[in-house]
Amino acid sequence: MASIQALHQELITKARSATEITEAALETIHQLEPKLHSFLAITAEQALAQAKQVDAKLAAGEEIGLLAGIPIGIKDNMCTKGIATTCGSKILKNFIPPYESTVTQKLAAAGAVMVGKTNLDEFAMGSSTENSAYQVTGNPWDVTRVPGGSSGGSAAAVAASECVVSLGSDTGGSIRQPAALCGVVGLKPTYGLVSRFGLVAYASSLDQIGPFGRTVEDTAILLQEIAGYDPQDSTSLKVEIPDYSKSLIPDLKGKKVGVITETFGEGLDLVVEEAVRKAVDQLAELGAEVQEISCPRFRYGLPTYYVIAPSEASANLARYDGVKYGYRTEDAEDLISMYTHTRAEGFGAEVKRRIMIGTYALSAGYYDAYYLKAQKVRTLIKEDFEKAFTKVDVLVCPTTPTTAFKAGEKTADPLSMYLSDLMTIPVNLAGLPGLSLPCGFDSQGLPIGLQIIGNVLREDQVLQAAYAYEQSTDWHTQSPKL
Repeated sequence: MASIQALHQELITKARSATEITEAALETIHQLEPKLHSFLAITAEQALAQAKQVDAKLAAGEEIGLLAGIPIGIKDNMCTKGIATTCGSKILKNFIPPYESTVTQKLAAAGAVMVGKTNLDEFAMGSSTENSAYQVTGNPWDVTRVPGGSSGGSAAAVAASECVVSLGSDTGGSIRQPAALCGVVGLKPTYGLVSRFGLVAYASSLDQIGPFGRTVEDTAILLQEIAGYDPQDSTSLKVEIPDYSKSLIPDLKGKKVGVITETFGEGLDLVVEEAVRKAVDQLAELGAEVQEISCPRFRYGLPTYYVIAPSEASANLARYDGVKYGYRTEDAEDLISMYTHTRAEGFGAEVKRRIMIGTYALSAGYYDAYYLKAQKVRTLIKEDFEKAFTKVDVLVCPTTPTTAFKAGEKTADPLSMYLSDLMTIPVNLAGLPGLSLPCGFDSQGLPIGLQIIGNVLREDQVLQAAYAYEQSTDWHTQSPKL
């Protein structure tokens, strides 16, 4: 699949119509889905209707924006009016939202063509897309392996050229981790930069919607469209959105890059370490001044996250009770048994596990010991980052400790699964922007990701570092042979 700019040129020069581009994407989906399972719903009819509107504008001599006519996948935890939004859960199997999320509204207004809703771990809880109630998505580089999670469907769809770009959500690494495992670019923006209105909540103080692309440029174009203040989201930031394309310069002269010391060592695959170290050397060659930076509380991110996120989830998921919408058990004698049976039958094992952890952490007698303590540690993690950004412009580290693992390999051991998000979680706790991009392959041809972290609202610096690195390598030009 060509880049956004290339497809835009084809459209305005009439080399191809938006309908032809959409049909090609739908044909790819049709061919690959039996193996890949990236999509929970394919919205062919709507996609072709959206493409025809773009063609009609072009025929009338109207100008179109960069995203007009571009096939895009949407993670199935963002509300799409009149189209099922399941969150990968049985409890929302037949839920058709009566309203549109802000991001999908913005994309529709820009003329983007939604080809389908992508698979995810149930309610975005997971690191492998194996927790979906409907299907397990394969990794396009090796379908027996996981694509990462929870936005595994969105990452796999872009890697396999089923769509040009896609949207995911990131609570503890759910955009960056699958981007690393699928060999694409994934960006988690600053908390509050992109509206969460219409995103089904997992952990409200951590969730953030962000873009996937094959290249840094495509990712920046999609971010440009979805970023901005939204009065319907009380956590939305009222800030001016810069022109991100101006940050795409292949030069890092005068830029300071910090390598997070604590992300190297025990648990990190040697092949991942080697690739990331080489990438750091490349950043230095591009003119960046590289130094080691210590974030001593970085390693407390994981235990802190697994108190805060489940606590927020236990409150957010209380609304799924079989009364208002979604699944309702047929096996109930009274109201209480309807609640309990609905939730027991409707939620999967991982979601139940997190609800129970969260309910326990918030319960009387434990609130201070767990939840309050975790919030204090969160502040300390944030302070480490603040200190680091007085010395450097961006921080770098591996995105994931390993490359993609086999499906089923970690399902029986939730703790080893949680460790997949070791490097990404602290970024969410501090509300910072973070991006993963390809920086190599292991001996089995599986992609390795480099994570670049910026200060609050410094997506421009993150994109500049990522773009400069990408343009000086050819990792982004390599595609899986499906």
